[in-house]
Amino acid sequence: MMKVLIADDEKHVREAIKMLADWNSHGITEIIEAEDGQSAVNLIMEHSPQIVMTDMRMPRMDGTQLLEWIKNNQPAVKSIVISGYDDFDLVRHAIRNGGLDYILKPVDPDELNEALNKAVEEVRLETLQDRLSARKNRELNQMKPHYADKLLTDLIGSHGNRDELARQLQEEFGLPREIEAASAAVISTAQLDQELLDKFRPMRQLLYFTLINICNEVLLAWQKGIAFHNLNNPEEIVLLIWDETMPLQTTLAEIRSGIDLTLHRQVHIGAGPRQPFPAGIAASYHDAHQALWQRNLNEPAEWLHTAAPPSQKPQRLAAHEDSFRTAALSGNADSISSAVDGWMEQVRKLACVTPAQLKQWNSEWDWMLKQWMDLDSNAPAPGPDKDAMLELPPSLPLDPLGRLSYPLWKTQYEGRLIAASRIMTQQHSRDNNNHIIHDIAKYLENHYAEDISLQDMAARFFLSREYISRRFKQEFGVNISEFLADVRIAKAKLLLLNPQLRISQVAEMVGYQDEKYFSKVFKKQEGRTPNDYRKDQSSH
Repeated sequence: MMKVLIADDEKHVREAIKMLADWNSHGITEIIEAEDGQSAVNLIMEHSPQIVMTDMRMPRMDGTQLLEWIKNNQPAVKSIVISGYDDFDLVRHAIRNGGLDYILKPVDPDELNEALNKAVEEVRLETLQDRLSARKNRELNQMKPHYADKLLTDLIGSHGNRDELARQLQEEFGLPREIEAASAAVISTAQLDQELLDKFRPMRQLLYFTLINICNEVLLAWQKGIAFHNLNNPEEIVLLIWDETMPLQTTLAEIRSGIDLTLHRQVHIGAGPRQPFPAGIAASYHDAHQALWQRNLNEPAEWLHTAAPPSQKPQRLAAHEDSFRTAALSGNADSISSAVDGWMEQVRKLACVTPAQLKQWNSEWDWMLKQWMDLDSNAPAPGPDKDAMLELPPSLPLDPLGRLSYPLWKTQYEGRLIAASRIMTQQHSRDNNNHIIHDIAKYLENHYAEDISLQDMAARFFLSREYISRRFKQEFGVNISEFLADVRIAKAKLLLLNPQLRISQVAEMVGYQDEKYFSKVFKKQEGRTPNDYRKDQSSH
């Protein structure tokens, strides 16, 4: 929307200009009038016109003063002078103060529209330039944090010239030049509990952003250090701390307190020793990472980990393979539970259980499943069906305090064995192959009002998302979200027959918190809005 202000003390001149200009062809949608320069200033401040047409001789504030005010206060505004005085000094003053044209009265329509067209084009060109500049700045601002993360990630990595990386960080991101030594610390989202990770499931980047911001509120405020996202290990937030005025543990405790206040989680932190900067920072990071992943999950009181515990003879999951496989083949829930309990008893005897061990056992589990599928003649042939086995859990079996939760761990292992049992004992008939898929469909029909996702179904039925998605589409011809929408709309049609229920209530009762979105889905499937459907039914 483009606006023009006409400033002239003679009303008939303003009317003539309004009549002679071809406003529509220039895209002018609003015309504002002022009787003198002072009124023009007030209206410019209130309405922000892009173009001002002004006379030079006016009471209170004349055109020369108005042009000077525009130049000093609203330089983006384009000015056109329309005057009855053919005075060189006035023309020169108009040009010096940004006037695009000097038109003499009586006004010639062609001259007026030519000047107006010139002003409009300049406004549009500058608007385009401003948009491109703003877009470029946005893109640079979006890229800048990622670029900083890249430089800092390279700094703690095994490759690259650390002195050159440090120089770039100093020049482009203000890293202090006087850093002589620093310590690295690590926070891993892989060691957060499943409940918290589920809250950030569709927006994991927000979790990283939140953690980094909390860390940098403490570190950058006092120039103690900097936190960043480790691009080589996306689950990690790494902190470089160079300030020595406060003990490292005190600084990290303040950060941990901020995370607890915001996310209600008491995170564990690995910290490496102070090393020369930048040459030794990679070694400090390596020690911090190792300390965090080798921490003892049986020692919940410790939250800051600075050294890995003494190594012990590893407990191998493969040693229990026979009992696991026999239980899976039996298909008996008690046998499966007993096999898992046998494994748990062995683990409980260990003086130390680490997150790294849990990851190793997950890898052994996957290897065992592959062997079972290769050996069992009743198992599906090699191919995509193997992903029907329970995926690696999205998090380790830890509680909100970062301790090993044996009940949760047992649930995960029993779920894997149940999934293995289903695959290994299934027959090749269509009915049995798709029994579990029909169970999923039945669950959707009974819980349509709940917030259900493919990940929820994978966790509940101990199958992978990819397997469920593929087999469900094969069996029903639609994906899970489409099936759920069909169920919800069918239920909604019944509820709409009750005139006492508002549309918003019906939407909520079938699982839609947003009434507009519910109406959109309903119309897409039924070809009419919920309200129209209700009216049609009531007329029968």
